[in-house]
Amino acid sequence: MSSFKELGLSEEILHGIEDLGFETPMPIQEKVTPFLLGDSTEDLVALAQTGTGKTAGFGLPILQLTDSSVQKIQALVLSPTRELCIQISNDLKNFSKYVRGMKVVPVYGGESIVTQFRQLDVPPQILVATPGRLIDLIERKKVDLSSIRYLVLDEADEMLNMGFQEDIERILQETPEERRTLLFSATMPKAIAEISKKYMKNRVEISIGRVNSGTENVEHVYYMVQAKDRYNCLKRVVDINPDIYAIVFCRTRQETKDIAEKLMQDGYNADALHGDLSQSQRDTVMQRFRNKTLQVLVATDVAARGLDVNNLTHVINYNLPDDIENYTHRSGRTGRAGKKGISVAIVHSRERNRIRNIERQINRTFVQQPVPSGLEVCQAQLFSLINKIQNATETLDRTQIEPYLPMIMEQLKEISREDLIINFVSQEFDRFLQYYKNAPDLNIPEREKKSRGDKKEKGERGGRRERGERFRGSREESGDYARLKINMGARDGFTPKRVLGLINDTTDSHDIGVHSIEITNRYSFFDVDKSHVPLMMDAFRRRNDDIQLMEVLKDRPSRKEKVEKGGWESADHFYRQFDKSAGGKKKERKRERERGQRGDERPKKEFRRNKDSFRRHR
Repeated sequence: MSSFKELGLSEEILHGIEDLGFETPMPIQEKVTPFLLGDSTEDLVALAQTGTGKTAGFGLPILQLTDSSVQKIQALVLSPTRELCIQISNDLKNFSKYVRGMKVVPVYGGESIVTQFRQLDVPPQILVATPGRLIDLIERKKVDLSSIRYLVLDEADEMLNMGFQEDIERILQETPEERRTLLFSATMPKAIAEISKKYMKNRVEISIGRVNSGTENVEHVYYMVQAKDRYNCLKRVVDINPDIYAIVFCRTRQETKDIAEKLMQDGYNADALHGDLSQSQRDTVMQRFRNKTLQVLVATDVAARGLDVNNLTHVINYNLPDDIENYTHRSGRTGRAGKKGISVAIVHSRERNRIRNIERQINRTFVQQPVPSGLEVCQAQLFSLINKIQNATETLDRTQIEPYLPMIMEQLKEISREDLIINFVSQEFDRFLQYYKNAPDLNIPEREKKSRGDKKEKGERGGRRERGERFRGSREESGDYARLKINMGARDGFTPKRVLGLINDTTDSHDIGVHSIEITNRYSFFDVDKSHVPLMMDAFRRRNDDIQLMEVLKDRPSRKEKVEKGGWESADHFYRQFDKSAGGKKKERKRERERGQRGDERPKKEFRRNKDSFRRHR
């Protein structure tokens, strides 16, 4: 199809689209709009990457199918975050600005619920909501969903990752069974498939591109450096791209704060976005970033969920995420609306296999690039400055400086054109020249690559590393990590995902970076940043069950030692027990003896309640 008109949309909606400058529908819109406007009553599962036009894909047909003369909630759109909720609401308002009587209202946490009460006094035709706030409104009898005809779950995979499964199921129970459910997601994890089977009828699946794959408009590159050189590599990536407009992703809040502070201290136009910010602080940062008064935003995955920012040139992975699906979401924030983008990964040689695993998952090839030299950075900055001077005549307002021009010309008349250019460029460019004059080469020598990366490293098993069971890089690269264990293992039904779910549920935080997960028969081992250990210990002490958290005091024994000593479990002197009461070690050993006597007869079902542990966000 060549135009929106051919999709069967009304003149009012077409007029709104034209005002926005949209001319040609994107693939997801071409497929979804006719399907929803047709005679079919089937539910829909639509799989497409972030930035492919999903909002218009479901928004345009729903607006046309909604009766603006009826003051009842006819369509409900659920989104995972406040930012996305607002963005969807604004888009729908823009699409429908010529539709008489159409009312779209967003409700979300972080804003006065009293204000939202007033907005709902006259029910809108379309309600856009985050799950937590919507449940609050339902419980307060301020929202009636009995007239819902269309229910949209936008960024469904993100909502499940953020712990909204119970909330979603509660909301679904409040809607009529004859509703039409539309599920939009970038990936298709198992939980999404289960929800679609349970709550959707006669569903049709529409996929744009390969499921769980990366968008074609994004180029994937990586730089391989020593762990200690990550930050300097980041600076060179920013400096070699003078017009960069990027999000830098870090694993933890603390790392996000540290990197943002370093960038600001070094003179970069940067700021941080993380969970410790208040809502007003978050709004201020995002407003600056959207207005491009910020060039670089440093963020955690959790804080950046649902962000909808146009025209990003780069997404930079300061650390690779533990979950490949998170990489898909990160990279999908650039290369949107048909534009090109670059996803950059800064990696250590031990992470080469993780790059390969991501390649297989997203069906895209990473290109390794050498870290730019100081000379290359200086050249890029110099030519950028020259281009700005050349193009200044088109945008420069000379009215402010005109009164001073005669004096300036008189002052500079003795200086030749060549000297004037040299003096000006030197004055503007001296900072970069001085900084990079003796800049070291950050690239790992080829011989070191071969010893560390090109060979099949000992202990690296590509497939298992993809599942997060043996990602060792972070702990080996930094002394800021602590080795912890939980007194539950494979015989208790524990898996890496169960470990992550347990940690998220117990600490009520998704910002704790967990690495190097290893599951033995009786224990689960993992690495975390040392700064998180006190919080985690305190949280686990408050649990009302037998699950306990312990810290590994020494390095783990070698595989040979493990065999000789009968496994990890027999090396009790390697661990310190943080028990909930006095005599922790003694009690732990007693429990272990009892478990050994029971053998495989230990009931596993008492821990199944943690299988789908999710955090609720409002």
